[in-house]
Amino acid sequence: MSDEQTGAKRAFVLGLDGVPWGKLNDWIDEGHLPNFERLRASGVSSACESTMPPNTALAWPSIATGVWPDTHGVYGFRRVTSEYGHEMCTSRDVDYPTLWEQVRPAVVANVPMTYPATEIDGELVSGMISPEMNEQFTHPPALCQRIREEIPDYEIGLTWSEYTDRPEAFLAALEGHVTARRELMRLLMERDDWRLFFFVYTAPDRLQHLHWDETVLVDHYQTLDEILGEVMAYTEERGANLFVVSDHGFGPSEKRISVNRLLEREGYLKRRDTEGVRKLLASAGLQKDDVLSMLEAVGVTEKRLLRYLPDRLVETAARQVPGSHILFDVDFSRTQGFVHGSGCVYVNDTDRFENGVVDPNERDRVKTELAEVFSTYTDPDTGTTVLQVFDGDRLFEKDERSPDLIVRPVPGYSKAVGLNEQVVSPLEPHDVSANHRREGIFFAAGPSITPDTTLESSAVVDVAPTVLHSLGDPVPASADGQVLTNIFSTRTPVTRRAVATPEAADGDGTGDDFEGVEERLRGLGYLN
Repeated sequence: MSDEQTGAKRAFVLGLDGVPWGKLNDWIDEGHLPNFERLRASGVSSACESTMPPNTALAWPSIATGVWPDTHGVYGFRRVTSEYGHEMCTSRDVDYPTLWEQVRPAVVANVPMTYPATEIDGELVSGMISPEMNEQFTHPPALCQRIREEIPDYEIGLTWSEYTDRPEAFLAALEGHVTARRELMRLLMERDDWRLFFFVYTAPDRLQHLHWDETVLVDHYQTLDEILGEVMAYTEERGANLFVVSDHGFGPSEKRISVNRLLEREGYLKRRDTEGVRKLLASAGLQKDDVLSMLEAVGVTEKRLLRYLPDRLVETAARQVPGSHILFDVDFSRTQGFVHGSGCVYVNDTDRFENGVVDPNERDRVKTELAEVFSTYTDPDTGTTVLQVFDGDRLFEKDERSPDLIVRPVPGYSKAVGLNEQVVSPLEPHDVSANHRREGIFFAAGPSITPDTTLESSAVVDVAPTVLHSLGDPVPASADGQVLTNIFSTRTPVTRRAVATPEAADGDGTGDDFEGVEERLRGLGYLN
């Protein structure tokens, strides 16, 4: 299929992290977002189904590749190892070709899970999970220095947990963060030979975690609406198709549910005994947070500990100080199952885990029992069920070592994986006020797109095949997603081709430079 048949030689993907379909359309209908209203009227739109769980680390690779996690291989920001430790997932763990590895030349920036920057025909600025602006932050490496010089205030990301009790400071920092992102977008727009331009703003996700307040949200979305207007003018001048997508949606929470505490209560998970140093600290009433506070009082921060001490020493110390961490405070020699990360449930079998206790032949039985525990648990205050359970073997049928189950809270609840005192409890001041939902957004407009076409649904895995088809490029035969053919003004056959997939990475392969990443601090520190 040729460019002339599709009507466009270029595609611009504008990613907006965490935008909820229902709320966005409400604000459009109320007249707050004129550019989104124009985009909706001039093209097609629908809710966009995210991955399960609907998490940034899974969903953006699915958008970029057109395959579900059991093919691209990423189930979270971190994987749990066979020794019950953490390893960061990086771009090297994405085991399927991305759009920018198939479309040349490409300009890519701020897409989560793209560090270290891969060598492509074009320019790439890595996004979320990048530890620092170093030689692996961009391709080509010299682009990093140009960003430093031309956008001196540019930062990789905001650590939103630092602002939980400083809302005004957070809003000011977020505004500066978006401004710097916009400057980067304009800098990259100076290059004009691209066929694919893929740029993500993660600010909506950060804001909504802390501020589920209508006035604050509308104000932020009006800034996003201005950015959209700029992108629409840019793509219209170049005859490019524009796709606007989010990785998942969002919604408010009022309570939190500790899924591992539930397993502990039902006898499937056991805490470590308080022996030796743990017993001494426990008898003194000292927990991990107390130890960290005392160290910080003398100038020894958690970040410095992680930067200058070897990983094994840090993990050993973490296991000696009592607390509620799902990996460091659990006795896995007496535990049948546990929940990790964004809701991944693992049966602690002897095949996958060093201290596993479940015979692989008993795995299905234990999995069924765990699913029953989660699906039948009710909030003692309301009597309603609060958890949804999904069979990992059905969700991820292509990967034998995928999570056994996925457990998700129903709307109104946030999931906690730490060993809290209660299974269900009110949100604490440091908790996030809203969390991910599965229904994100999909918009498409441009020379190839028929306005006012009804699009009943879409999924994150449909984005890459549809973008490729819009460019007249063949779609990988093994893609899970579908080309949304009814949005195109010219109905041309979808062409397919075989693609070679890279071999799975062995660890993160990036040395020590992840010691400053906030998500890694959560794993090796004490921020469950």
